[in-house]
Amino acid sequence: MPEPAPRSPWSAGLGRASIRSAQTLLILVLASVLVFALTRVTLIVIPVLIALILAAAIAPLVSWLRHRGWPPAGATGISFLGMLAVVGGVVTAIVFAVRSEWPTLVEKAGAGFDQLYALVKAGPFPVDDAAIRNVRDRALEFLGSSSFTPGAPTGIGAAAGFAAGFVLMAVLLFYFLKDGPGIWAFVLRASRGGHRAKAELAGARGLQVLGGYVRGTAAVAGIDAVVIGGALLVLQVPLALPLAVITFIGGFIPMVGATAAGALAVLVALVSNGPVAALVVLAVVVGVNQLEGNFLQPVLMGNALKVHGLVILLAL
Repeated sequence: MPEPAPRSPWSAGLGRASIRSAQTLLILVLASVLVFALTRVTLIVIPVLIALILAAAIAPLVSWLRHRGWPPAGATGISFLGMLAVVGGVVTAIVFAVRSEWPTLVEKAGAGFDQLYALVKAGPFPVDDAAIRNVRDRALEFLGSSSFTPGAPTGIGAAAGFAAGFVLMAVLLFYFLKDGPGIWAFVLRASRGGHRAKAELAGARGLQVLGGYVRGTAAVAGIDAVVIGGALLVLQVPLALPLAVITFIGGFIPMVGATAAGALAVLVALVSNGPVAALVVLAVVVGVNQLEGNFLQPVLMGNALKVHGLVILLAL
């Protein structure tokens, strides 16, 4: 009777797990190298990502116009010009609303933080004075730096890079809207049979989900900005328009954006209008955040992403 062949140590359960672990580590290394390489060409990567996000957001408009009998070029041109007008108008409004008042906003935020810190320091609980001061100084230094301060880019190189990136983004957006299916087919040209069909379906579903997420986030951020900005106007808090703009932008930053924008509004109200107005603004911010997390996002994002609102609520 022949002797059984010796069993390879890699065929056992631990051996197979080791092989899978090594493969996973290799994939992580390759992904890290790819991400690092992409960070070296941000002038290309960022316009591509922005164009893809905008194209996903307005692709339904292009499809709707085509189904109504518009020619592809006409539907793409109208959607493209409309998106450029909206983006240009929003950017212009943000720059003019925030640029002239940003130093005052930073100064008032710092003064508001100092008032709150004085109240906390006088309380019964010990606080780390050095650590809190360090965080405060770093935050104000960042908000007042040229890397964050809104306005025209400083330096010829920065201005040229911004202009080149914007032009590239606009060109990519036009082609994504006009030839999106053809571009995706070109990317999948190496796939065959069932794999190609699955990849095409994944691309279509991914574009649909990305567009729904962008539209839903914009709707929620817009409602937050209108409600909080309206409360600031009613209370006659200075810098209401810049704070509303910051609230809208913060809505696109997951988890922390809305909270940080609301805290900034409370600090400005504390300095300018006193503790009563600050408490009212705080109540509005907390109420809006609760309304957003428990109603707006489950309903709007659920409809946009075609997911039940309960799933969104539990995820939040």
